[in-house]
Parts: sequence; C-alpha cells; structure tokens
Amino acid sequence: MAATVENNPLVIDVPAELFAPAESSSFEGTYDMGEFDFGPDHYKTVGTMQWNAFVSNVGGALLVTGSITGVVATECSRCLDEVEYDVNGELEAYLIIPGESEAPEDMDEDEFDYLPESNQLDFEPILRAAVLVDLPYVPLCAEDCKGLCPQCGANLNDGPCGCKPVEDDVVRTDSGKPSQFAALKNFKFE
Repeated sequence: MAATVENNPLVIDVPAELFAPAESSSFEGTYDMGEFDFGPDHYKTVGTMQWNAFVSNVGGALLVTGSITGVVATECSRCLDEVEYDVNGELEAYLIIPGESEAPEDMDEDEFDYLPESNQLDFEPILRAAVLVDLPYVPLCAEDCKGLCPQCGANLNDGPCGCKPVEDDVVRTDSGKPSQFAALKNFKFE
C-alpha cells in the first residue's frame, strides 16, 4: 500500500512502480462525506462509505477505476420524510502523467485531468464525483408518493387529511386540457 500524505488516507504518494507502463496497483478505504448539498437537496452520509480503486498505467497516464458503496439520507421531494439511498458509484478518472504524454485528442477536457507534479493522487474528488453521479435527480420515498396537502400540509401518504378539495376552476379546452388562455379568465377589460 502506498504511503498516505499528512495522515490523509485519501491522498497517496503514487508508488514508483506505477510510473512504468502496464503496471497497476489496488487501493481501498473508507470515506465520509458528512453533510453536503447537491442541487436543491441536502444530504448526509449514514455511516462511512467503502471504496476500492484499481490504478493502472496506460502509457503516459493513470487510469483509475473502482467502486464506492454506502448509504446517504435526504428528504423526499414530495412529502419531506427522510429517505435513505444506497450508493453504488463507479470510480473513473484519467490522469495524465506530467511530461510523459499530451492531452488525448479523442477526449474532451472534462474527461481527463493531470497528475500533480508532486505525484500525489487525491482520491477525494474522484470519490465525491462517483457519489454525486449516483444520486437521484429527484429524491422520492416511493414512486407513488402522494406528497403534502397544499392546504394543511399533512402527509397524504398517511391517509386523507380531511381538507375540502379545491374546486378546479381552470378553463379547459374541448379535449379537457387546460386552456393556454386560462390566465385571462379574470382579466378586467376596460
């Protein structure tokens, strides 16, 4: 196992043997993202996440592949109950070794990075990206979540709240769809 830097288990000094073409090495550890925001949602890790990475020299660059697993919690976007998600992220990074090769012409700039001159590999941004990519766009406790009552705020998954339904006063077309001119219904013309 490579030496970690300043007791940070996510930053390693790349072993000398990894600078030879076709060489590879494995790494593993735990990762705790703590609390974090992603889009409009606030998440927190439940316990620590387990990760493993396989780093191989592919001729002038290091290819990092692997996985990260764990659990995160957030609020359901509809009913605001806490919901937990299993994270099963895939690690993927392409790091060009300085002075050994140029940027690949067949890759966009956001598909690769450069290994720092210090030859230290920081797994944190790779792990974080793998977790974020695996999160749902809209977190829900269930696909059929009924959400909250717009009048009293009761969780409709627990049953009806007793509020009287709001009358549907939307102007509709002959096909039953809301009319694009519905907003003009109450407009006062002089």
